[in-house]
Amino acid sequence: VQLQAFGGGLVQPGGSLRLSCAASGSILRINTMDWYRQAPGKQRELVAGLITGGSTDYRDSVKGRFTISRDNAKNTVYLQMNSLKPEDTAVYSCYVAGISLDYRGFSSWGQGTLVTVSS
Repeated sequence: VQLQAFGGGLVQPGGSLRLSCAASGSILRINTMDWYRQAPGKQRELVAGLITGGSTDYRDSVKGRFTISRDNAKNTVYLQMNSLKPEDTAVYSCYVAGISLDYRGFSSWGQGTLVTVSS
């Protein structure tokens, strides 16, 4: 299973960006779709998670500003980021886990997309 992420870039504080991550390959079912980020000199952290059934989870610092969603028909997960702050600057990566067509579990990471929040 391959993941391809899009949507990063440079945005001013207070601005918005939408990241997308499309999964392709031998997919029977996707159970988990997450967004992580890693800022320079810091550890990777979970930003938002979405599991089958629609349950979502956000780290406290992005609650009320970020929204994770998915399009099941396209095997795509999105991260809408509003009211961006300089501390949101990081490389954002998607993570997907599920079941492949041969009924084996899989997990994959996207290549990462850089989000820079700066005036």
